[in-house]
Amino acid sequence: MTLLSSDTKGVFAISVTPFDDQGAIDFDSLDRATDFYLEKGSTGITVLGMMGEAPKMTQAEAVTIAERVIKRANGAPIVVGVSAPGLAAVAELSKKAMDLGAAGVMIAPPGNLKTNEQIIAYYGNACEAAGAGVPVVLQDFPLTTGVNISTDTLDTILAQNEQIVMLKHEDWPGLEKVTAVREAEKGGRRPISILCGNGALFLPEAMARGANGAMTGFAYIEMLRDVVAYAEKGDIDRAQDIYDAYLPLVCYEQQPGLGLAVRKYVLQKRGVIASEAMRKPGKGLTAAAKAEVDRIIARQEKRLKELG
Repeated sequence: MTLLSSDTKGVFAISVTPFDDQGAIDFDSLDRATDFYLEKGSTGITVLGMMGEAPKMTQAEAVTIAERVIKRANGAPIVVGVSAPGLAAVAELSKKAMDLGAAGVMIAPPGNLKTNEQIIAYYGNACEAAGAGVPVVLQDFPLTTGVNISTDTLDTILAQNEQIVMLKHEDWPGLEKVTAVREAEKGGRRPISILCGNGALFLPEAMARGANGAMTGFAYIEMLRDVVAYAEKGDIDRAQDIYDAYLPLVCYEQQPGLGLAVRKYVLQKRGVIASEAMRKPGKGLTAAAKAEVDRIIARQEKRLKELG
């Protein structure tokens, strides 16, 4: 079992949770999704993230999903989202995930945290709940959580909790935070892995500022793979050219409340999942929206052929 560390890099696909039209988990599609992410170049996979509809799962379902993906991934590192309003649930799911062979757990802050002191105290308690030595990914996604973690607060959290080895960077605008984290490391603070979310928005810029890769569920994993690989080689222009071909779809996904529906529709079109269904509450795309996505993908394929 490979655990997450401050040296972890590459692409971790945020897995969708496939459902049938009645809202039951479609495990055959989950298996195909796991295979798809790894075959297209994912270093690892993250399950039960926000785009995996984690809040709609029972605790038993969450454990079953983690177990299924970890087993199917055959040794590839799997991160399990364990975010919950209460620490008891964090502790229970973290222990079960790590016992199953997870590489680490991801924790986002609950929305009731209002002060820097509360945020700092929460992550101390959350790391304790996750278990001694369990690698933790700090999910910094204020647009969804409503919790704004300043760079100074982040520095304090990292200084106090060495088991936090990765920042899932989803602040927006947030490129300056990537720079600030790397500058703090130059000043002596321990290094940390930074993987970028937000549907890959600003991925080339974040890589140029020192990010280590991507952790998002954009349905074209091959784009994430190639952008990260070329950026690591220092060929930012090639990374940007590839990224630009996919940018219209990246932008279309950014519509609030629509991103997961777009993602599931594209994955269904690609033959990965059987249904685009989301568990209620949640609805799919209209016919007009599907036509727009189809047009964007057709133009994307044309551009990719031109790039060669």
